[in-house]
Amino acid sequence: MVTIFRIGHRIKRDSRTTTHLALVARSFGATRMIIAGDEDKNLLKTVDKVNSEWGGDFQLEIIPYDEWKNFLEKWKSEKDNKIVHLTMYGENIPIFERSEDFINLKKQPLNLSHLLIVVGGKKIPGKVFRYADWNIAITNQPHSEVSSLAVFLDHLTSDALQIRFSNSLKQIIPSIEGKKRYIGEKKNEN
Repeated sequence: MVTIFRIGHRIKRDSRTTTHLALVARSFGATRMIIAGDEDKNLLKTVDKVNSEWGGDFQLEIIPYDEWKNFLEKWKSEKDNKIVHLTMYGENIPIFERSEDFINLKKQPLNLSHLLIVVGGKKIPGKVFRYADWNIAITNQPHSEVSSLAVFLDHLTSDALQIRFSNSLKQIIPSIEGKKRYIGEKKNEN
């Protein structure tokens, strides 16, 4: 599936939001997240713990902030790779969803492994708009990058809300009557 790229992570200011981005990315089916920013061992531990308890093999990598441009240039240089930049200044998602580009992304899952979704932390450098193949707005109002990522991934994949992870130790059992969850030996489910 897709890779998420967060530009800008400051431990003192962004730890909670970046953690939520990683959790949303993982739970909606992204396979990895690259962060350009401060090294954050607690964030890495949190993602490892979630994978261990709740399953999956979501990968998290942190690179220095100064390397964001090199990372995007390298991504763009590889055959078939595409970049979606989630920004409130972009084309509204309902319009993008009707485009041939979006329809082709959804039809061919292999394309999704070549897709990078860029979300901001601190102010996004203007060059990111030019690197992106598509600048997409979930809404043109101020909002959270976490909500943008969740909405976009939900629109991108038809089963984003029903993903089950293999090798899980914990699992929620849906119930309208209160909290229920499975806790036990690791189970292999797809």
